[in-house]
Amino acid sequence: MAMNGADVLLWVNTGTPAAPAYEVVGSQRDVTFDESNEEIDFSSKDSRAFRGTAGRYKATVSLDALYVPDDDAYLALKAAMRNGTLILIERIEVDGVDEIADAFLTSLSEKAPDQAEATVSVSLTIDGEWAAVGT
Repeated sequence: MAMNGADVLLWVNTGTPAAPAYEVVGSQRDVTFDESNEEIDFSSKDSRAFRGTAGRYKATVSLDALYVPDDDAYLALKAAMRNGTLILIERIEVDGVDEIADAFLTSLSEKAPDQAEATVSVSLTIDGEWAAVGT
């Protein structure tokens, strides 16, 4: 059965690595979780057919939200961006999917148009892989 996108949220560790305290990034409008594998090409001149395999795995997250300047999760993301540090994030779905990963921010932008809502956009790259919580 299809899932309502509102049931998938990005949470951010606002505690410490030793004692995580996850908070949802407030006023989320859109979150995208991307995963990809680099392609390794083993093709040769003796065949027209492509021959290949999966190479390096990569996962990224893109988040769009309303700008809430005092949101603790947003402030944690902003601090990680400015400090160039990893931040622990969590993907939670209503149906019980729960994964965590360390990530670094590759971009953070705030948009404040005239007579419209202020928004933020954040892009993160996972350092390593997603890990299921509780396994």
